[in-house]
Amino acid sequence: MGTALMRWLLLILGLIFLGLQYKLWVGEGSLAEVWHLKGAVAEQGGENEELRERNRALDAEVQDLKQGLEAVEERARSELGMIRDGETFYQVIESDRKETDD
Repeated sequence: MGTALMRWLLLILGLIFLGLQYKLWVGEGSLAEVWHLKGAVAEQGGENEELRERNRALDAEVQDLKQGLEAVEERARSELGMIRDGETFYQVIESDRKETDD
């Protein structure tokens, strides 16, 4: 009777061990999933740093626009082609072909 009980106990312990091994390697929260999530977290961290840098640059531009009219004027001149009162705008257009004197 003692050996039969011992066999059942070993069988139950073996099944528990296999169940735990399955969960460790394959199931939810497995090592493979942890490795995958660590990679995803590292990738997201890099992307977050890039976005932080972009936000800093945009914030600096916003602060510059709020504080100084020079930045607004520069942007109006370069992007909208605006000029001040009394200024004359000259646009030089270069031709594609070279003219020769014949």
